[in-house]
Amino acid sequence: MAQTLDAAALIDTMVAFRDALQAHKETLNRLNVYPVPDGDTGTNMSLTLESVVDEIVKANGGVAPEMTGVCKAVSHGSLMGARGNSGVILSQILRGFSDELKERESAGAPELAAALVRASDAAYGAVMRPVEGTILTVAREAARGARDAAAGGASLEPMLEATREAAAEALRRTPEMLPVLAAAGVVDAGGSGFLLMIDALLFTLCGRPVPEPPDTSDAAAVAAGPVDLAHHEDFTAETGGDLRYEVMYLLEAPDESVSAFKSLWAGIGDSIVVVGGDGLFNCHIHTDDIGAAIEAGIDVGRPRSIRITDLAEQVGRLEMMEEERWVREGAHEPDSDEAGYSGPPVTTGVVAVSNGDGIRRIFASLGVHRVVRGGQSMNPSTQDLLDAIEATPAGEVVVLPNNVNIIPVARQAAELSSKAVQVVPTRGIPQAFAALLRYDPDAPVSQNAAAMEAAVEHAVYGEVTRAVRDATSEIGPIIEGDWIGLSGRGIEVARGSLSDAACALLARLVGEESEVVTIIEGEGATNLDTRHVAVWLSDNRPDVEVEIHHGGQPLYPYLFGID
Repeated sequence: MAQTLDAAALIDTMVAFRDALQAHKETLNRLNVYPVPDGDTGTNMSLTLESVVDEIVKANGGVAPEMTGVCKAVSHGSLMGARGNSGVILSQILRGFSDELKERESAGAPELAAALVRASDAAYGAVMRPVEGTILTVAREAARGARDAAAGGASLEPMLEATREAAAEALRRTPEMLPVLAAAGVVDAGGSGFLLMIDALLFTLCGRPVPEPPDTSDAAAVAAGPVDLAHHEDFTAETGGDLRYEVMYLLEAPDESVSAFKSLWAGIGDSIVVVGGDGLFNCHIHTDDIGAAIEAGIDVGRPRSIRITDLAEQVGRLEMMEEERWVREGAHEPDSDEAGYSGPPVTTGVVAVSNGDGIRRIFASLGVHRVVRGGQSMNPSTQDLLDAIEATPAGEVVVLPNNVNIIPVARQAAELSSKAVQVVPTRGIPQAFAALLRYDPDAPVSQNAAAMEAAVEHAVYGEVTRAVRDATSEIGPIIEGDWIGLSGRGIEVARGSLSDAACALLARLVGEESEVVTIIEGEGATNLDTRHVAVWLSDNRPDVEVEIHHGGQPLYPYLFGID
């Protein structure tokens, strides 16, 4: 087998990694702590590697590969194809790994160890205070094992064996670091996916077979297997305590000043994420001192696109954990003609993500210019979103991602665009509808984003789906097949029938001050179910106006917006 990692071996490794993720994808997706059908860590990591391999093929075009070109393709492909938080973090790892190797013709044990160290550093560099028990922990321990073995004089195969042993041990310990993993009896999904990267290296360089995925029909076998899953995207950044405000902005500053900037921020807040380079950085913090958070940026450069959110007005700890993790840069080609817009250019255009023909028609009626197909369990790539942004007939664009896992990818696309783009972090279709009611095509993007975010922050919304696995939750045990109602606070209710779950959820969400309830029917909703819900509202909330639309969205038979 190969004694060094050259360009051809790097290509083979990426192909093997892609194939391994594809084979293990359903295992990763199936063992999701949260019981909704959105467990897509495996899907997002697999699609990110699909983009890497596609970029390698496109870049080489039949020419004999050389390391610089292959590394550039790995870096660019992972950036542009990243999907979801797991894909974003994986893209950071692959970019660090390839950046270390790009100036070499080949890499032996010391050079490969250095590449793994740089990969870990790149991922950790995105998060000021990372939570342990995630892919970050597994990547760091793998790098440490590789570095120590190489420093001790180990050749390539013993070094990779030590790397895998260190990574596997770190993965086994992730439940000790994150109680939610221990409660579910699983290990971290992203860390499991990263372990497959080491397996791919062992396969390419040492002829070791990549482990087969466990039988996903046997829950016990899956839980005992080497590739288990925690919550699909939850733990890549530390969550703040009771700090009041979320401050986010783009910072134009010299790269060498960012270390000092991070140190200033470390003294005034938490949940700190600073990502970027070449003079432009995305910055996120939770703090009680808004002024100091902005002044720290002014001290080193020029903050712009400043956004401040009062966290006391937000609910849903789960969703806040997702929103904190905006790690940026990337993008691909969307089905972006579906909004059917054929009017003149406007000052600010809108790109939205949606599944369901009915919802896309409603978006078109509300002024959306480009719709990218996506949603639960279908996360578009950053390239999909970037292409839609660039195709919008406006120099400024608002993006409505409509899913927590799409928010970071949307922000990556925004950073890559030549236009002025702002992402309004909508987590569902009802929030997007609320935002679009405040949309003014003739106003600048900053004004639109501020108005739309204000509408989103005060929107009350809910959704009903079916539990795809047994789980524990804040409301008690949930059994596979239960209909569960969710809001911004998390899981609200679980019932045996769809209509009962929908009514129970509305009982919790529709209050005395509510005026309008918008019901968006999806796949699985019957006329009888909808009539049951409408009659319940008439009997129990008689002062509320009810609007019913057919959205056609999969997986979620009902989406509710309450105004």
